[in-house]
Amino acid sequence: YEPGVLGRIRGLWSPDSKWILYTISSETNIQRVYTYSLENSKSFPVTDGMSEVSDPVFDTGGKYVYFFGSTDAGPVKDWFALSGADMEMSNAIYLATLRKDIPSPLAKESDEEKGSEDETDEPEEKDSEEEPEEPEEKFSIDFDGLEYRIISIPIQPGDYSNLQVGDEGHIYYLESTSGEGETSLRKYDLKERKDEVFMPDVDDYYVSADKKKILYRSGSSWGIVSSSGKQEAGEGKIDTDAMEVRIDPRVEWEQIFNEAWRINRDYFYATNMHGVDWSAMRKQYSGFLPHLATRSDLNRLIQWMSSELSVGHHRVGGGDFLNRAETVAGGLLGADYSIENGRYRFKKIYGGLNWNPNLRSPLTEPGVNVEEGDYLLAVNGTDLTSETNIFSLFENTSGKITTITVGPDPSLSGSRTVDVVPVGSESSLRNRDWVEGNIKKVDEATNGRVAYVYVPNTSTAGHAYFKRYFFPQANKDAIIVDERFNGGGSIADYFIDILRRPFISYWNMRYGADLRTPTASIQGPKVMIIDETAGSGGDLLPWMFRKFELGTLVGKRTWGGLVGTLGFPVLMDGGSVTAPNVAIWTEDGWVVENVGVPPDIEVDQLPAEVIAGHDPQLEKAIEVIMQDLEDNPPVKLKRPPYPVRIKKK
Repeated sequence: YEPGVLGRIRGLWSPDSKWILYTISSETNIQRVYTYSLENSKSFPVTDGMSEVSDPVFDTGGKYVYFFGSTDAGPVKDWFALSGADMEMSNAIYLATLRKDIPSPLAKESDEEKGSEDETDEPEEKDSEEEPEEPEEKFSIDFDGLEYRIISIPIQPGDYSNLQVGDEGHIYYLESTSGEGETSLRKYDLKERKDEVFMPDVDDYYVSADKKKILYRSGSSWGIVSSSGKQEAGEGKIDTDAMEVRIDPRVEWEQIFNEAWRINRDYFYATNMHGVDWSAMRKQYSGFLPHLATRSDLNRLIQWMSSELSVGHHRVGGGDFLNRAETVAGGLLGADYSIENGRYRFKKIYGGLNWNPNLRSPLTEPGVNVEEGDYLLAVNGTDLTSETNIFSLFENTSGKITTITVGPDPSLSGSRTVDVVPVGSESSLRNRDWVEGNIKKVDEATNGRVAYVYVPNTSTAGHAYFKRYFFPQANKDAIIVDERFNGGGSIADYFIDILRRPFISYWNMRYGADLRTPTASIQGPKVMIIDETAGSGGDLLPWMFRKFELGTLVGKRTWGGLVGTLGFPVLMDGGSVTAPNVAIWTEDGWVVENVGVPPDIEVDQLPAEVIAGHDPQLEKAIEVIMQDLEDNPPVKLKRPPYPVRIKKK
């Protein structure tokens, strides 16, 4: 069972239950609609496969098929590639008439007024006998010319999902509003040619079999409403908080253990299970089941069994933990402290990018004006000395206005009180400070000739970091790419494609500097810093860097995990287990997994040197790239004289 599918299955069947609609994804990930005849045991295409289509449903009256269609989905459907990370696709709603004799329900209507009957005319006499009912039309599909009977419903393309049908000619679908994070349930009436919001703030829904009711979900709340008229958010809410289920954890744990074993049996990429007798592993580890005391014990047991496959990305987590203790979030000011004169003193303040909500620094916000060297003397009126754990006074202050007393003197002389709003985590502030500090180090050590770009992963954050830091530095002679601590994600083709860009030409304009194309490109030497904490997509990035001979790898061998995970059934209590099911191979066989990517120049980060303020790997990268620049200085082209185009007489 996949969330959202249950409601759509009803629309997938034809009214006579002899046909079913479905989609098949091509090798290029583009979906195509087919319909299958149970009587003929044969499938027939409905769409041509040149446009992305989804959510096909039969109209209740049996005359039409509806589906979403998109002609700009290509980059988005290339889901494994980071190059499509900020691409968007839009859907439109299409209709296909199933028989040749069915006219378009959206044909242009005449604007002529219909005349009324002459009032003096005598009405025609009707037979006393009732007219016989017209025989019900037998459901059928004319495939000849079907591709020419597909028309667009007059709704502006948008971010649509979950297409379902109600009564004949009534279509329901979800619309997501870009940038606002809101989803609404809309309804289109084919006869009235009217589109409207049926219900706001709906995340999922299911139309009942008789089309009279709609079960909807809004956030974590569920409700049931009538399918007629408009509905307001919160109508027909179901009190799910009052629902209770009696469970027997030990019985559940045995089922979950067996299910985790089956998931790996059925999803693990290698059918030989890496040579492991998987049935024997189930028997061996099931012996521990009677001795489990907690849900955490079960996760540990499943992890032990899974570890027999010797593969990365093999994880177990979640589950129904009873009596879990509530936690209280602390608050942080984005600062380092020193203890001097019996007080806490601000040693370093992180921040400076308050225009970015994710990098808000409490002490650098407008009007606060706290400086390094100031003392933190009190928090919410409570005196603070070095005998008190500073963090104890910031419990439950994250995101809340907190009053602090600061001053230049530990004796409170010249002190002042300001309001700050602590953050729940300083990780982003500290990471960005490290990145910006490295940019400054590289810039100073290379006299401004070398760019420095850090990529924390090969997913959303890495994509954002690369765009943030590469493009403003694309005028440099060389580049150092730092992928240490890289958490992985997608295929980092976006980074590699840009790093590989060759020079094309210059373009001269009357005013200003000549334009180089591609502008965002660095053709000079390249160095990548790697370490043992970089893995998954962080393994693949340096592997591609070496494959395409882009430059030198400096640091330590990467983690070595390129058997990734896509998706698996959820365990019955909400827990999860992975079964790594996507593995890399090339003409050289299976690569990287359990091996990693070794550097060309190995450099250790010795703790003593790091504590002393050094970064041996970055310093070696600078040394290597400066030597590369000396050995292979970039060619500086000189613009030729302007042409003279006077014809000879």
